[in-house]
Amino acid sequence: MPVPAEHAIRGVYAAQMWVLEAGPSLRTLEAMGYRVKGQRENVTVMVPEGGFGAVEVRETGGFLAARDGVGTVHHIAFRVPDDAAQIALREKLLGLGLRVSEVRERQYFRSVYFREPGGVLFEVATDIPGFTADEPFEALGSSLKLPPWLEASRAQIELALPEIAHPGAEVRA
Repeated sequence: MPVPAEHAIRGVYAAQMWVLEAGPSLRTLEAMGYRVKGQRENVTVMVPEGGFGAVEVRETGGFLAARDGVGTVHHIAFRVPDDAAQIALREKLLGLGLRVSEVRERQYFRSVYFREPGGVLFEVATDIPGFTADEPFEALGSSLKLPPWLEASRAQIELALPEIAHPGAEVRA
């Protein structure tokens, strides 16, 4: 059943991360090319230089430190245009003393991962090769694409997925 337009998500303003102490997290975001846009109470809004998509850093004081679990977001993903930009940023983050993963191949992009000082998991992914690496733009979303390491589980994955009616596609009864 379609969601009425007045209730539909029309965009995402920001990712908000909760940390015990904001300073180290803010410095990490600054090293990643973000700058402070504003402040309200215990929330600092950071935006990327020349881009869009804010990150809000909420200093919680004595509240729980970042951790994974039900009701939480696993990680915040950031994008870089290509491998060279990713490697340069990785080196910069390593220089700050952060433990950054090796580059991981994800079929449609390459990623590195690290926990920023507040404990939130960050991913930095390349724009390349992109989602048109194995199908034309016009066909995106029309079939299930899986990375090679998941092909053996295709039948099981397909059984677990709900049926989705694509705009313009014939809806099955």
